[in-house]
Formats: sequence, structure tokens, C-alpha cells
Amino acid sequence: MFPERLDAPQAYDIAKAMMDGFNRHYRLFRAESARAKHRFETADWHGQQRAQRERIEFYDLRVKECVRRLDKEFHAGDQSMEVWHQIKLHYIGLMVNHLQPELAETFFNSVTTKILHRTHFHNDFIFVRPAVSTEYIESDDPGARPTYRAYYPSRDNLHETVVRIVEHCALQRDFEDLPRDAGHVVQALQQRLGAVKLRTNFQVQVLSSLFFRNKGAYLVGKVINGYNELPFALPILHGEDGRLLIDAVLFGENDLQMLFSFARAYFMVDMEIPSAYVQFLRSLMPRKPRAELYTALGLAKQGKTLFYRDFLHHLRYSTDKFRIAPGIKGMVMLVFDLPSFPYVFKLIKDQFPAPKDTTREQVQGKYLLVKQHDRVGRMADTLEYSLVAFPRERFSDELIEEIRRHAPSQMEISDRDGDGRQEVIIAHLYIERRMIPLNIHLQECFDTGLDKPEARSALEHAVTEYGNAIKDMVAANIFPGDMLWKNFGITRNGKVVFYDYDEIEYLTDCNFRRVPPPRCEEDEVSGEVWWPVGPHDVFPETFGPFLLGNDAVREAFMRHHADLLDVEFWQSHKERIQAGHVYDVFPYDSARRFRCASSSSFQTQGDST
Repeated sequence: MFPERLDAPQAYDIAKAMMDGFNRHYRLFRAESARAKHRFETADWHGQQRAQRERIEFYDLRVKECVRRLDKEFHAGDQSMEVWHQIKLHYIGLMVNHLQPELAETFFNSVTTKILHRTHFHNDFIFVRPAVSTEYIESDDPGARPTYRAYYPSRDNLHETVVRIVEHCALQRDFEDLPRDAGHVVQALQQRLGAVKLRTNFQVQVLSSLFFRNKGAYLVGKVINGYNELPFALPILHGEDGRLLIDAVLFGENDLQMLFSFARAYFMVDMEIPSAYVQFLRSLMPRKPRAELYTALGLAKQGKTLFYRDFLHHLRYSTDKFRIAPGIKGMVMLVFDLPSFPYVFKLIKDQFPAPKDTTREQVQGKYLLVKQHDRVGRMADTLEYSLVAFPRERFSDELIEEIRRHAPSQMEISDRDGDGRQEVIIAHLYIERRMIPLNIHLQECFDTGLDKPEARSALEHAVTEYGNAIKDMVAANIFPGDMLWKNFGITRNGKVVFYDYDEIEYLTDCNFRRVPPPRCEEDEVSGEVWWPVGPHDVFPETFGPFLLGNDAVREAFMRHHADLLDVEFWQSHKERIQAGHVYDVFPYDSARRFRCASSSSFQTQGDST
């Protein structure tokens, strides 16, 4: 029920202060995203990476600023619950005609939950469901850039239209040969269209802002012909002489899913109306959850909000129980899942057995490192939550005992509402998309029988992808630390992704060494490490015994990735990164490129998922 009084003098002022805090946040977020265009034009790759890291911190900084202001000016924590009802109603009024209402709601939730006690986190005080529609939001500013532009070519002027579309991006750097590149795009498009008749509504729709990430800019749109729609993206890169070129053309939902993968860094996009961008992108990738699209656009907090709403909806319409996740148990993380839900839940154990030598704070620091780093399609993104409540009846007794045994400080069981229904409250957890652990995938290949071509092919692909994943992380200045198969997963598209971060290090912080020659015959036959080892020393030639015990796995690995056992591979890439070189790691297979990869590219078997 609405409160009877709406005239508490401070309620509107508090709501206005909260909206001012959000508007400041989005203004700074958008300005930093817009500057990505200049960094791309000037090839400021280190600045681009730094901005991508720093922008992730913007949201929490603005929330803290707003909380401090509300405490200082209004003593917000001392206000009555009736006043907080009124604050929310006034805030809803301020969202009418707002261009980012869904983001403003999430900001309100973040500030409110920092001020109120957890027992007051009810629907009446935060936005559990959206209060304002994001459909058909348009700017009233006549000079505002539209969300997308529409072009109406014919077969005869398709080439000129592609040139015009790229020129409308207004990149302040010359192309090597834009007509040549447009010809490649038209040729690829005509191969997709074939001899199909162009219908009356034949058009090309293109999002007005480019998508910037690392060393690339991506033009994203779709071709519409009759009832058919063909999503596409054009990667724009710097050529060897510094001029621009269109490197490839990506077609279809699967290609776009790769580009917007959960294992990649967030894009920088100048968006006035983010919900309109998400709506357009959903038309290209209808299977992609809106939560993941918001996250891919750098709006991670909105992604978390939508993910949690989707999760609550799934709980309402499912009956299975949370359980200990299948696979080899880790020494640092306790992992559980809900079989019907495609994610896993990870919490840090209270104690770690030897030889693990780390702390909870250090593990959290590793996960933050991955969040802020370029994940190059090889490290799963994580959603981090605190004080998450689950229905007790949905937890298996075995899982409850597992948490009590290994992470009792992270779990509380309570009857918060006093109605006899217990809740399991987890103090801190990470949520990741579920993948098949690579060791389980390989075992399935063995169980099928390597005499069968499909099993042999699947094993070859998995081992090749495993090495490619490591090499892509090396290109991003990441040493995974624990390279055991169980710490990697394989996605539904066959992509191998790393997901165990407690031993991750910057490559440039590692000291890659050869095993010294034995001092005597006893050293040579000893199964123990007899040479001195520093805290950051790594001996690549020792990887083999731990990873390649199976003959078929060893054969496939040595055929594609024998260089990973050579110290020179690691040392050479470390030295190039220290010298300031930034590798290219493409979100598409190298075979898709219009020309051979340049010498500045990091050569793997391609990024095909």
C-alpha cells in the first residue's frame, strides 16, 4: 500500500540527491566510454586497457559518494520506514521521461541497501521488479544521435552504401583502402545472400556508436530482407602502417555470440539510451540473456540486477535442489550448483590445506584482477554477491554439511520473516556460467573409446583448445598458475575457458627458468625437487608429467603445443610485453580475416567460439 502522506519535506530531497548521484555516475561513465574512440584513433592501447580497468570501479565510487552525502545532509539511516516509502515514490516520479530508468533503479537499490539494515530489504524499499518501462525510449533533443541508422541499398549500389556506413562512423584516421575493404564485405554478403530476391524492405540497420575493446573497433548491425534478418559485425583494426582496415565480416547469431562472449572484456560504447542498444542487440542474439548484454556493454551492476531477477524467477518455477557440483573438489573454493540452472555458485573456504598458501583476501584480489583484466575469451567472468538468501528447502542436506565443514563463516540459517520458512544466507559468493570440466570431457572421450573417430576428434580438439587458451592468456599477460585440466571448462560451442583463479599471476611477475643440470647421480634419479625454487619461479619443462600422463593426450599436445614446455616460449612473450607490446587476440577465427594476420598478432589456431 502507498503511504498516506507524501509531503515529508526530506523525502523528495533525498530522492533528488540519489538521482543526482546516478546522473553524475552515468555522465562520467558515458564520457569515459566516448573517449575510447580517440584512444582507438591514436592507437593508445595501454590507455585503452587502463580505462577499461578504471571504468569498472566508477559505479562503486559513485555509490559511496551518494551514501556519504545522504548521511551527511539528511541522516538517511535514521529516517523512518514511512519516509523511505515516500523516497521511493518520489524517485519513481523522477524516473518518468528519464533515458536510463533501469540503471537509475539499480543505483537506488545499491544506495538503499548500503544504508538500511538487511531486514528491511523488502519489495517496498527497493526495486525488485522494474517500475518504469524501457520500451520505446527516445531523446527529445533534436541534435541527439539516433540509436541506429537505416540504409536502403540496391544490389547495384551496395558497395557505395558500405563505404558510406563506415564513413558515418567519423573515425579520425585514414583507411588503407576503404573501397577495397568494402568490396570484401560486399563479396562476403553476396555469398550469404546468393541469388535471393531483394524484397521491398531490403535495408541495412547499423548501431550509431562503434563498440571499442582492446585494439579493435566493431561496427554492429543487421541486414533485413523480407522476413529474414542477418546480424553482422565489421572489425576495424590498425594495419601494419598505422592506417585502418576492415579485418573481416562476422555473420549470424553464433558469430555475434562469440564477439559478446562472457569470457571477454567489456565494450566501451557511447550510449545515451542503453536499453535501446540492448533491445537492438537482442534482435541479433535472441538467446543471449539481457543480463549478459548489459554486462558486455560495461553496465555490470545492471547485469547483476537482471541476473538476480532471472534467478528468482527460475527458483519460483523449478523444484530441484542445490547440490555439491560434480567434479574434483578444489582446495580453495567450495562449488555448488542447481542442476536446472546453467550457472555454478562458488564460495571461498575458511581454511586451505597444504600446499595452498593464500588468504581469503588474496583470493578475492585474484578474482578482481580477472574482472578488471582483458579476459581474451579465455577467462570466465564472475558475478559477485554478498548476503544472498536461498530457501533452505532447496538445499540438499549434503550441501549444508559440506558448507558447515569447509566454510561455516560464510553461512547463516535463519527464519527472517518469522513464518517458519528458513533461509540459507551466504555471506559472499561468486557465480559463473557452468561448463563441463575439461578433465570430465576428456574422460568421456576415453570412455567412448579412442578407436572411434568422433571420440578421437573430440579429444584432439579439446587438447588443441586447451593449449590455445593458455597461449591467449599469455598474450594478455596472464599466467594461469595451476594448469591442471580440472581448472578449465569446455563450453557448448567447444571453447576451452579457464575458471580457477586463486593461483593466477601476471606473466611479467613470473621468473621462467630451466631445470638446472643434476649435481650427481642421486639428483638425476630423485623424484623430489632438489634445486632451489623462488616464490615466482616457473619451470615449464616440468609441466609434462602433471599434464600429459595419457599417451593420446600427450601425442595431441606435442603435435600442437610442444612450445608450452619450452622456457623460451614463455620468456620471449614476457620480454615483449615488458617492452610495451600489446598482442592482438581476435574474437573470431584467423581464417575469417580478409588478409593474413600481421606479424603483431598473437598466433594461435584461432578463436573460433
